[in-house]
Amino acid sequence: MSEQLPTAVPPAAIPYVYPLDALYARAGLPLPQIDKITPEEMPEPYRTLLVHNNDMTPTLERFHGKSIHLKILHREQRGDNYFRQVALVLNGSEKPVEFGANKVSLLLFPPKARQLILEERLPLGTILKDCGIGHCTVAKAYFQVVADQLISSVLGVNSGATLYGRKATISDSQKRPLSEVVEILPLANL
Repeated sequence: MSEQLPTAVPPAAIPYVYPLDALYARAGLPLPQIDKITPEEMPEPYRTLLVHNNDMTPTLERFHGKSIHLKILHREQRGDNYFRQVALVLNGSEKPVEFGANKVSLLLFPPKARQLILEERLPLGTILKDCGIGHCTVAKAYFQVVADQLISSVLGVNSGATLYGRKATISDSQKRPLSEVVEILPLANL
């Protein structure tokens, strides 16, 4: 009789942190503790930085007074969808100001924007602005998250630190979803 090996249990899907949950599952990592909160429960300065329907790139660039670029942590393309985990970092200092995960619907972008996305240097918000792509960003959920080893190493915070984030959808002028994005901000860098 052969011995059965225990099967790994995939992390539970949490719709308000998709695609972060999907990327964790693909990597075989358990999700950190994530709890949905109301905008009123979010402390400052997180509330000012996250509770709005604006793109995060210009919001963070204004707050920090510097331009931002991407640091790719993981990427994969599945059909016409491009998934990635990223850190947004300040130009010059390379200080991380956001940990993010997004799913980008490549076919909805014009060729130049698609090329810039796949070059993996500019944040999506910068590409949307520079390419003149009409869009709207809608925050769908807010949450607090206990930094796990991955998040703490990317953002330079202690494991176990309570951080805050949001889930947003960026849609084109025809209301088609260009990107689903999860954005988590570091406490140490505020």
